Amino acid sequence: MLEDKNVSKTSLAEIGEFGLINQIKEGFPIKLESSIKGIGDDAAVLDYKKDKIVVSTDMLVEGVNFSWSYMPLRHLGYKAVVTAISDILAMNAIPKQLLVSMAISNRFTIEAVDEIYNGMKYACDKYNIDIVGGDTTSSVSGLVLSMTAIGSAPEKDLAYRNGAKENDLVVLSGDLGASFLGLQVLEREAQVSKVNPNNQPDFENYSYLIERQLKPEARLDIINLLKELKVKPTSMIDISDGLSSEIIHLSKESGVGINIYEEKIPLDSIVIRTAEEFKINPITCALSGGEDYELLFTIDQKDFEKIKGNPHLTVIGHVTGKNEENYLITRGSEQMVPLTAQGWGVETEDEEVVLD
Repeated sequence: MLEDKNVSKTSLAEIGEFGLINQIKEGFPIKLESSIKGIGDDAAVLDYKKDKIVVSTDMLVEGVNFSWSYMPLRHLGYKAVVTAISDILAMNAIPKQLLVSMAISNRFTIEAVDEIYNGMKYACDKYNIDIVGGDTTSSVSGLVLSMTAIGSAPEKDLAYRNGAKENDLVVLSGDLGASFLGLQVLEREAQVSKVNPNNQPDFENYSYLIERQLKPEARLDIINLLKELKVKPTSMIDISDGLSSEIIHLSKESGVGINIYEEKIPLDSIVIRTAEEFKINPITCALSGGEDYELLFTIDQKDFEKIKGNPHLTVIGHVTGKNEENYLITRGSEQMVPLTAQGWGVETEDEEVVLD
């Protein structure tokens, strides 16, 4: 259940599109100097001075990217912001503004929409971002959120996917696999609840995994850390589709091969335990799970001493020669296993959401 049935509900028809826009506008006053004009005019006006502008877009579709059987409205709003700005961070840039477009059906009440935007506001306040516009339209098949993120950076700071060079080190922030396993736990409990609606799921032992799936964090802290350490990545990408896919992206764009080491891939202990519970190799969760939103990047070997021993960063491999293949070096036997892009592509049934 997504809303308290004892709380009064307001249909979208009662206030209309313009009323909804005004309500959204009131909740998002602009706060950044670069945001000259925000919600309320035909277009936003931004001023980035001498910085380069970085723009990315991301979409969340009901029944494909999330399910109402486990996704709270406020968490959806928060996650929508994080997934959008993570792409800006992957350019070694700072996110500044967002354009939010929503296709929504009349199943949703104003209170439901407010909850989604409350989640967005929480994320925007945390990452110091302005929502400066967007669009709203009706939908006959569920909710769709389209997020356009805008950021900036000096040209010298920008990191692209095509800059990795031979002998660079491959570095990863945080740990991997938790988000995918959080999804598995949520999906399992959703199926149990279908059979027994009175069942109360116990997530106590899975809190870290659930949070990584429902409330991921964008690694703005890593971008700031690299600046403090005076480390400029030679290439960079975020982990949205799994480590294996992202390694292949960097390799293809840079025209080089990459070797990573199984024993170096950081895994939380709860990831290892839960993977065993689901009878999945935890390394497989890291390689193919996705939605961790950690940052994967390469650095020149001369910068190793600057990051050595940092608890937020792990060297997991190195760049090999031009046009070579990508391999996982296995633990113990040290076999070279070719890396392949294999996202999980978890399917979710279409579900009716009762909001009134």
